[in-house]
Amino acid sequence: MDKEQRKTYWRRNLKYLVILLSIWFAVSYGAGILFVDTLNNIRIGGFKLGFWFAQQGSIYVFVILIFVYVRWMNKLDKEFDVDEK
Repeated sequence: MDKEQRKTYWRRNLKYLVILLSIWFAVSYGAGILFVDTLNNIRIGGFKLGFWFAQQGSIYVFVILIFVYVRWMNKLDKEFDVDEK
């Protein structure tokens, strides 16, 4: 890869990281702390939704985001021909 391709690859990688970390922040901090009182008016399986996000939801979202990141990076690696063959 030449220098310009490396810069483009890195910019796209950082873009993916910012998007995914923003989602994780919104779910863990927003749903688990900021909007907990509003979300607690909704119940899932007998548990208040705000409690669920604080205890379980943010972890599930984090694991899903890991899989999304892996998929995006595999596509990016193939696009720039740096994938493991």
